Amino acid sequence: MDSTSFVKEFISLWVRDPQAHKEDFWHTYIDYEICLHTNSMCFQKKTSCVRRRYSEFVWLRQRLQYNAQLIELPKLPPGNPFFNFTSEFQVNQRMQGLEQFLQEVLETPLLLSDSRLHLFLQSQLSIAKMDACAQGQTHYTVAQAIHRCPCDARFPLEEQCHEEDSKTFWDSDCDSTTSSGLGHSLGPSTPVDERLAHEFKTTISEAELFCSLSTSPSNQQHVHS
Repeated sequence: MDSTSFVKEFISLWVRDPQAHKEDFWHTYIDYEICLHTNSMCFQKKTSCVRRRYSEFVWLRQRLQYNAQLIELPKLPPGNPFFNFTSEFQVNQRMQGLEQFLQEVLETPLLLSDSRLHLFLQSQLSIAKMDACAQGQTHYTVAQAIHRCPCDARFPLEEQCHEEDSKTFWDSDCDSTTSSGLGHSLGPSTPVDERLAHEFKTTISEAELFCSLSTSPSNQQHVHS
């Protein structure tokens, strides 16, 4: 039998690119980009990028725990009433904790069957709409909600330099400001970006990272962090 018939499944995920958004004079929150690449049959889409904020992670953990009561879920980085969104150290520490949480969740096969997890990772629905969709209370299915999310796969690409063993990594969204115009990126590229670039250099080609999908649902709602 051809050895190429045996392909090992993988799920690679990164949390990166924190951006601050000002809702009003008193309220500011940070959201993070979740990039996923997989060949697992569990996922509707093989590459995706969505943005989520800390309070949405809290919601996800609560729902996963409710649906898998016998499983002890990994911990989220603790909430901090004095969290300083201008502190690069605090933001990066929380971002790394959120990434670790999702990676541990994805290593638990039972949790991969939870539709809310897939909506969280691969749709742009708000918390209320994710709950409604998972319960079959929307005019669209979970699969439709996921495929309506644009495949804005802004994974780092590699630029070869002329010097031997000298490489420069760049992010395809680094020449622009935030797409929404509501927030701003916090600081330069993080080590997470470099890991992402290295991983994709050795696994997939640039062409596989882009696809054409329909427009995502509008009027996305957020809750305070």
